[in-house]
Amino acid sequence: MTKYDQVKKKAVELIVASPEGKRWSELIGEISQALPGITTNYIISSLGSFRTELPDNIYQPTRGLYRATAFMGDGEAEAEIRKEAAAAKIKEEDFYEPFRRWLVNELEECTRAIALGGNKFKDKWGTPDVIGVREPRRSDIIKPSTEIVSAEVKLDVAGLITAFGQACSYKLFSHRSYIVVPQASSDEDITRLDALARAFGIGLVLFNSLDPKAPGFSIRARAARGEPDMFYVNKYLKLVEDELFA
Repeated sequence: MTKYDQVKKKAVELIVASPEGKRWSELIGEISQALPGITTNYIISSLGSFRTELPDNIYQPTRGLYRATAFMGDGEAEAEIRKEAAAAKIKEEDFYEPFRRWLVNELEECTRAIALGGNKFKDKWGTPDVIGVREPRRSDIIKPSTEIVSAEVKLDVAGLITAFGQACSYKLFSHRSYIVVPQASSDEDITRLDALARAFGIGLVLFNSLDPKAPGFSIRARAARGEPDMFYVNKYLKLVEDELFA
């Protein structure tokens, strides 16, 4: 057996024996201890090839972490979430009002917000589930400019990619945009959404999707301020002017 085969075999053994999986640095250290006759530099080089050609029974749930497919379980977890939500007859709309209140009172991202959803904007680009406005307060010494904040709430963990695309499209008429997803989403999905959110300036919020009365919203990434197209700002806000600026 070649040294590379020894390293690969030991890496697989260590990963398969760990339900939580093994991180890159852990593998290097533990293989070095198990195979003292092979240099650390060679082990690092071998693992570089190993991670680009992973065995069928090994996968990466997130960057730098290696886990046996026997411990995957994400699909089962997602199915269970949908099953429990369906049994309790929980709807996505049940979280719009709680998030609206949280956006104003706890995150303090808006001075006023309203729940929308549906097809209020009558546009194929979609309607935000919650839209808010941040206006200067009388107590502000230096008055900030008015900002529009939009949010997309997603209950179905199978539709996170679509939800992220919608949150991005809201930046056309919003200064800040948020995507709100179940905290029980897979680690891989949350990690990717986190990376994408930071790259595109989208805010990321996690919540308990099984209890609308105690959703426990938590901020993962705060939305970055952008400059929307004022044509679209005025076009869409005319449709909710009376409610949002009442």
